[in-house]
Amino acid sequence: MDLGAAEEDSAPEVHVPAEIDWKMLDKSKFFFLGAALFSGVSATLYPVVVLKTRQQVAQSQVSCIKTAFSVIKSEGCRALYRGFGTSLMGTIPARALYMAALEVTKSNVGTTATVRLGLAEPTAATVANAAAGLSAAMAAQLVWTPVDVVSQRLMVQGGSDSPRQYTNGIDAFRKILKNDGPRGLYRGFGISILTYAPSNAVWWASYSVTQRLVWGGVGCYLSKKDDVERSGAISTSNEFRPDPKTVMAVQGVSAAMAGGMSALITMPLDTIKTRLQVLDGDENGRRGPTVMQTVRNLVREGGWTACYRGLGPRWASMSMSATTMITTYEFLKRQCLQQQ
Repeated sequence: MDLGAAEEDSAPEVHVPAEIDWKMLDKSKFFFLGAALFSGVSATLYPVVVLKTRQQVAQSQVSCIKTAFSVIKSEGCRALYRGFGTSLMGTIPARALYMAALEVTKSNVGTTATVRLGLAEPTAATVANAAAGLSAAMAAQLVWTPVDVVSQRLMVQGGSDSPRQYTNGIDAFRKILKNDGPRGLYRGFGISILTYAPSNAVWWASYSVTQRLVWGGVGCYLSKKDDVERSGAISTSNEFRPDPKTVMAVQGVSAAMAGGMSALITMPLDTIKTRLQVLDGDENGRRGPTVMQTVRNLVREGGWTACYRGLGPRWASMSMSATTMITTYEFLKRQCLQQQ
């Protein structure tokens, strides 16, 4: 046996916990606990979403901090949670759809890619995660788009550029339905799919890859540490079984990296989508502004960089949301594991 092989054999082996499959979960517990946990996550991150939306519909570039101080000074702290009740009511069924589509697709595609197509396990996992993210986003947008339209209208009203038009979510829903019909509630649905479906596919695929890279980094660190300890005549185990805290830390770091990259790639589409859903169609009658009109207005206001208004809050929101979401989600799956 050569020296390289001996060193390779002596490197610590990292035992990563196995993936929890859809068939292993207690479904009723999964959806009940999921609704409660993700409602808490949504409540924590909601002010950042409000600030991002305010920046995207503003006629000029204003920093996130100035936007926050301006909102609090003129409208009070409650303005940072305007529309939260509507958003929360829609989040519960949307999350249920999202999680069901995600797990079912991931399980079926992963099995098909591994068994029928003969792909290696890492490649099959990446493909399954991408397909699962795509299908989950498309299913959830059936609920999320109307909720976004109503909640975002509530988020931006009350400022200097948007006087109060709605008393609450029900009033906004009725007025949008009366003025624009059902199409008004699904304004921006197409571009929402174009924004969130690829974004979710990229995020879940990136998460699968980055998680493996981070675990690989942990293995390299342990290998170097083992070499140092061997040189000092300290015996160590050749296996490393990470505790739950280490697993959550790796998952959180991987999720944040994937979330930041996804936010950067899809930011222009998200800005256009928000404008379509929030701004009234004065230029174009009851049909509302078109995508091209929205793009021209943005470019006229601040050049192509206007498409990246709100990037800071969205980057922070997606990174924090991804980190809290994936750690919460993996914790949820462990709690809902059926006793085999």
